[in-house]
Amino acid sequence: MPTFLSSRKWTRIALLLILVILGIGLAIVEQRNTSSPGPVPSDSAGEPDYYLEGVTMTRFNEQGIAHQTLKSPRLVHTPADDVIRATSPKATIRDAAGRQWNISGDKGRLGPQRDLLTLTGHAQLVQPEQGWRLNTDVLHYKSSTGHAWSDTEAVLRQHEQRVRGNRFDAWIDTDQARLSGDVRGHHPQLAEDES
Repeated sequence: MPTFLSSRKWTRIALLLILVILGIGLAIVEQRNTSSPGPVPSDSAGEPDYYLEGVTMTRFNEQGIAHQTLKSPRLVHTPADDVIRATSPKATIRDAAGRQWNISGDKGRLGPQRDLLTLTGHAQLVQPEQGWRLNTDVLHYKSSTGHAWSDTEAVLRQHEQRVRGNRFDAWIDTDQARLSGDVRGHHPQLAEDES
C-alpha cells in the first residue's frame, strides 16, 4: 500500500510540473506575439522626448472646426528644436471654401509653432474636386496664410494637361497658383477640337 500512495503522489507532482512548464511556455509565446515599439529614433536635433506610432493628429480652427489632419505611422518630437518629424505623412487640409486638399510625402517636418509643414521625397499636393495634382521633391505649406510652395522642380497636372516649372506657389484660400522658372507645358487637344 505505501508503494501505491507514493506512485500516486509522484503522478500528481509530475502533472503539476507539466502544467507549470506548459504555463511558462505559453507565457513566453504570448510575450513574443505582442508587438513592441520600434527603436527610439535618433536625430541631429537630439534625443526625442516622445514619439507616437499609428497616429492621427487633428488641428481645429477658431470656430472649433477640424481644418487640418496629419496621419503618420510614426511622429517624433525633439524638444531641442520643438519640431515634430513624421514618417510617410498624409495630411488633409480644408481651405476657406471648405474644399479638401491632400498633402503627402516620404518624410514630414512640422515646425515649432505647428504652422509650417515641410514634406520631402515624392511630395504631392492634390485637389480632388478640381482634378489637379502637384508633384515635387520638397513641398512647404504654411497654414496661417494658406500658402503652399516648392523651390524645387514641380509638375502640375490637371487631367491630361501637365506643366513643369522650377518653382511653384499656391494660395489655397484664394484659388491662386503660379509656376515660374523655365516653365514648359503639355496640353493635348480635346477630341472636339480635332474635328
